[in-house]
Amino acid sequence: MRLLKQLVAVAAVAFVGGQAVAAVNGNTLLTLILGVVTAVLAVLVYARVVRWSERRAPVEVAREGAVAAVGRGLLIGVGMFAAVIVNLVFLGDYRVDGWGSVMGALGLFGFMAAAAVTEELLFRGVLFRIVEERTGTWVALTLTGLLFGLSHLANKDATLWGAISIAIEAGFMLAACYAATRNLWVPIGLHFGWNFAEAGIFGTEVSGNGKTEGLLHGVTSGQALLSGGKFGPEASVYSVLFGALLTIVFLWLAHRRGNLVPLRRSARAATTATLAQ
Repeated sequence: MRLLKQLVAVAAVAFVGGQAVAAVNGNTLLTLILGVVTAVLAVLVYARVVRWSERRAPVEVAREGAVAAVGRGLLIGVGMFAAVIVNLVFLGDYRVDGWGSVMGALGLFGFMAAAAVTEELLFRGVLFRIVEERTGTWVALTLTGLLFGLSHLANKDATLWGAISIAIEAGFMLAACYAATRNLWVPIGLHFGWNFAEAGIFGTEVSGNGKTEGLLHGVTSGQALLSGGKFGPEASVYSVLFGALLTIVFLWLAHRRGNLVPLRRSARAATTATLAQ
């Protein structure tokens, strides 16, 4: 029941915020403002619903250390995508055809902030966390990672390989990141850093949603398996490789810190592990 309450609450904010952003499409300033407002409101609603439904402090979105945690995730996300671009440049599958748009990048900042925050709250904050309490880390990571990948099949130029890629490089990796840190700020920063670098900086397609207008006018070409094709670099084998490597690193950290929840571990024990961080 609490899973349903939390999903409905955060999904409602995501839906209303998404509709508002869509309604002002083309207005950069309003897109930026509404995107940031949606992100902030989603966190506040999540914290409130957790207090109400679980009778505990929402330590996973605690304000203390939030800025530093988001910053760490941001650096990882931007660095990870930059590594993908470097490999594509080396192969001749990515080039810059001039400057893009600063205003376009600002609009994408708001849009990506809303997307990163609401998706992390839904998939890692609610689904992964609660499923993990009942099934353990490995089952929860697999189930929610696959669901995250499949959720991208509704996009314009979506492909099955693209969905599988998202499941591995993002669904699994971000769940492992949460397991390692036991807070949502690092996954939020990582998710935002990856998405904004992809669209707002390098100007490539994002998850099959079409061309974006970032700081650079980027063009991808070559074999779809390497460049990602119309789905964007997220469907590149380089993205999958780097995402899988980071998943392993985060799971190793989670194991080292004693954060992995065994199969059918009690909810109380899982909560204790979370509060101990």
